[in-house]
Order: sequence, then structure tokens, then C-alpha cells
Amino acid sequence: MPDGESNIDTVLDETRKEDNRIIHRKVILVPESSEYPDGVKYTFHYGTLDDETLLRYDNSHGWHERHVGDSVEEIEYPGIAELYEQFVNEIEGM
Repeated sequence: MPDGESNIDTVLDETRKEDNRIIHRKVILVPESSEYPDGVKYTFHYGTLDDETLLRYDNSHGWHERHVGDSVEEIEYPGIAELYEQFVNEIEGM
């Protein structure tokens, strides 16, 4: 195992497909760093099976983002549980 990977723990990695939609949820605990000060790396993705993003929250670039279609905006991070709840509420309304 490469150096540093022993401190990484995937706590959620789930993909669900229904009709023409896909929901992917991934949460990884990582060492706290300037890129991930909360020690959490995440992606909550809702899209189509044709790779169209309908809604996604992630911090894969070191900051917290909300994607709707092709638009991206930086967001305030309320915590992983609150952000996931917001994601679920939004996709239920779509």
C-alpha cells in the first residue's frame, strides 16, 4: 500500500440506477490537509445514464462545489450530514 493510503477510509461508495437516472454517493475520510481541512472527500451525484449531470455536490478540487447541469458554484460547507440531506431534498424535487 502506498505511503499515506493507510489513513484513508471509504465510509460510503454506492451507485443506484433507476430508469434513465443514476445516483452515486461516495464519502471518504482522508487525513486533514489544506486541500481537505475537514478530513472528508465526497461526491453526491445525480444524473442520467447518458452522463448528463443534473445535480452534484463535491469537493474533488479542494473546495466545495454545487453543479447543476454545466454550471458550477462554490458553496458554504454545512457539514457532510447536512449537505447530504440537502442533496436528497433537491433530487426529490426534480
